Amino acid sequence: MVSLDDLPLLPDEKRLAHRLVNSKYPPIDLFNDVADAEEFDTLFQIQAMTNPRLLNEVGRLELIPRQDIPFGIPGCSYATAPFTHVNADGSRFSAGEFGVLYLADTVETAVAEVRHHQQQYWSRVADLNYERFVFRSLSCRFREVGSVDATVLPSSHPIYAPDDYSASRALGAALKHKSVTGLRYHSVRSPGNVCWGLLTPRHVASIHQSAHYEMIWNGRITSVSRLSGA
Repeated sequence: MVSLDDLPLLPDEKRLAHRLVNSKYPPIDLFNDVADAEEFDTLFQIQAMTNPRLLNEVGRLELIPRQDIPFGIPGCSYATAPFTHVNADGSRFSAGEFGVLYLADTVETAVAEVRHHQQQYWSRVADLNYERFVFRSLSCRFREVGSVDATVLPSSHPIYAPDDYSASRALGAALKHKSVTGLRYHSVRSPGNVCWGLLTPRHVASIHQSAHYEMIWNGRITSVSRLSGA
């Protein structure tokens, strides 16, 4: 188990990072259409009376405090979605009880991370011979204030185990319990690069779409191609 005292707080610096999301998941307009929590609650109540799909679109709002939603920023829905649509199967730093906004230092790092997990997922699907998956590339500006630096730990540390997430999930749960806003850590799928796991979208300043990428499955992911610019 990692002692939180071993992880130094990061300075309040502005960062630009990258993320890939499946294009089948559109932005949630409701988060982008309002400037504050009061407007959101009013519009949500009005739309909920006429839009039966709204609850599925916005996800589980009870999982994120209203004050953590960065209303008014470009791409608010992209910043919020990981926290209201939590992957029940979990991720490296969460067992599925809470969401994490994962970011990478370069687009190439983001592609490597997503490619690995797509490869794992689709390899378990029987009789999938050929498929193409399209992802949006997102550029995210955020502040590291309140986050800790896990890159002080060597890449051989258990939190970086390629397929065993027990140590990293224990760390993520401890950070969440202590209201730490996130962590910077070594990329496991792109050695030499770094990633971030934000435990709140509170300090996200903007998220913009930059390009589309296509992954081709032919028994495995055989290629990744950039389709378009912004």
